[in-house]
Amino acid sequence: MKVFVTGGAGFIGSQYVRAMLAGDYADYEDAEVTVFDLLTYAGNTANLPMDHERLTFVQGDIRDGAALDRVLPGHDVVVHFAAESHVDRSVAGAEPFVSTNVLGTQQLLDASLRAEVRTVLCVSTDEVYGSIESGSWDEHEPLLPNSPYSASKAGSDLIARAFWRTHGLDVRITRCSNNYGPYQNVEKLIPLFITNLLAGKPVGLYGDGSNVREWLHVADHCAALQLVLTDGAPGEVYNIGSGVEVTNAEITDHLLDLCGADRGLVRFVEDRKGHDLRYSLDFGKITKLGFSPAVDFADGLKSTVEWYRDRSDWWAPQS
Repeated sequence: MKVFVTGGAGFIGSQYVRAMLAGDYADYEDAEVTVFDLLTYAGNTANLPMDHERLTFVQGDIRDGAALDRVLPGHDVVVHFAAESHVDRSVAGAEPFVSTNVLGTQQLLDASLRAEVRTVLCVSTDEVYGSIESGSWDEHEPLLPNSPYSASKAGSDLIARAFWRTHGLDVRITRCSNNYGPYQNVEKLIPLFITNLLAGKPVGLYGDGSNVREWLHVADHCAALQLVLTDGAPGEVYNIGSGVEVTNAEITDHLLDLCGADRGLVRFVEDRKGHDLRYSLDFGKITKLGFSPAVDFADGLKSTVEWYRDRSDWWAPQS
């Protein structure tokens, strides 16, 4: 089995690769893994066991069809993580998001057709659904993205579906809730707040902190992805959630306690443009495949804080 992982040096992709190389996924214990990553600011080879005998690393851009044609043939499956993913950056400038997330996905799918790849798993986000005041989205919810980032991911999802419907390519799409855990770039809320609080620096909380997110540990997310890869169906979409809904203000309180930080470090700042109020996923469909989150949120958050406390060598250069 040969697995081609785009964006595998990033936060979620590297967790997936480390777990696969550690033998955590049944029937993939001996899989050979190729990581294809451009190594933008969010990609880091320090996230990977680079000397592992079953790992091949290739620095490359998913928008480069010729590069994909050189390395993709011979692989059985593709797991597609590569994306520009930070909402604030997309508000400041949308072009890299549309280029990478939409055109890059199109180039990857075209190359997968040429290479006769068996299955392509496209990793997406709950943000494509927009914002929901009450209840939860299932997979039939219309896509109503509100940021350039989420719009570009919605475009990626639709391109992927079109390749399944038009070409018969076995494409499967997942949409996950907010992830947390080790190796996450410090631009994102939880690692940004942890690293600032550990350093005694202030943190900026958007608006009044009432925005609600559903939090999923990255290890649970990756286990769910593998389940969709092995037991999911072509052309299907699977929501991956946890049921753990927390306001940004509550997250901040938890992190203040875990970091032993003074509440005077919290600064309320002007809200982000178009800031979605609440995300919530109905993930009943994937539970029928056997998925159940294994990491307790309190334990997972505590271990994440401990990881960043112990690994300033990893995150300090990003700060």
